Amino acid sequence: MICCCRCCQTDPTFLDELKLKMDTKLLELLVCPVTKGPLDYDRDRQELISRSARLAYPVRDGMPVMLESEARTLTDEELGL
Repeated sequence: MICCCRCCQTDPTFLDELKLKMDTKLLELLVCPVTKGPLDYDRDRQELISRSARLAYPVRDGMPVMLESEARTLTDEELGL
């Protein structure tokens, strides 16, 4: 990505921080389509986790796939039960 502002040129972590803030804001706006409850992001597995629905929604190419048919069911072990 090419940027015209000086923030990116003077602070190499600026874009990473901006992306993290955008990711955090997006996560605050998204809810589970089944329960309308909150989601947690599992960065290692690239999934959005709905504990209340016991579902993990995949994130593909940076885009959350919020379809129940695409989600995998979480085990008791994964939920810490």
